[in-house]
Amino acid sequence: MSSNDIAARALALGTSTLYEASGIGCSVDPLIRAVWPGAAIAAPAYPLQCSPGDNLAIHIAMERAPRGSVLVVGTDNFVAGYWGEVLTVAAEAAGIAGLVIDGGVRDVAALARRRFPVFTRGVSVRGTIKAAAPSVGKPINFTGVTVAAGDLVVADDDGVIVLPAAEVARTLAAGEARAAKEAAMMDKLSKGETTLELMGLSAWRERA
Repeated sequence: MSSNDIAARALALGTSTLYEASGIGCSVDPLIRAVWPGAAIAAPAYPLQCSPGDNLAIHIAMERAPRGSVLVVGTDNFVAGYWGEVLTVAAEAAGIAGLVIDGGVRDVAALARRRFPVFTRGVSVRGTIKAAAPSVGKPINFTGVTVAAGDLVVADDDGVIVLPAAEVARTLAAGEARAAKEAAMMDKLSKGETTLELMGLSAWRERA
């Protein structure tokens, strides 16, 4: 299965369906949201850890990350402007597919104008120093989810999930089965059947 095929299937299903189909705890902190509506990513992760208020690890990762990667940046939830328009231009030239960060970004109007997918905890005008790079390319714990290089990051308006590489094929297949089942349910709903009937919850009619 090619990376383009994986990305197309993942984006078509979306994060909510994939999360439910995965059966694993792959959802990152729901406070990490898209900077602009409609932003979406499905690509391999390249994880790195920044010291709070320090973005040196990002600059190093820009030279090391494989083309097509999503940078997944841990900051210990310290919100500052780790990323802005300058790094976005550099990322586009380096073939970086997007950014997921538990810290913060700035220049959000420019990010939206350039249509560069960014998912972040917050927005901050405060800049960062460049003094330390705790981890670049090694697995990290990102808001409770382990992220290793090559894991599949899928992000859209509903949120961000990270699927371990070994779980991708199974989750995509399960997600497509779930989507087909939901499509059949929505067809029945449009014809007048109810969710209580279709989900086996009719007994609750008398209890409510």
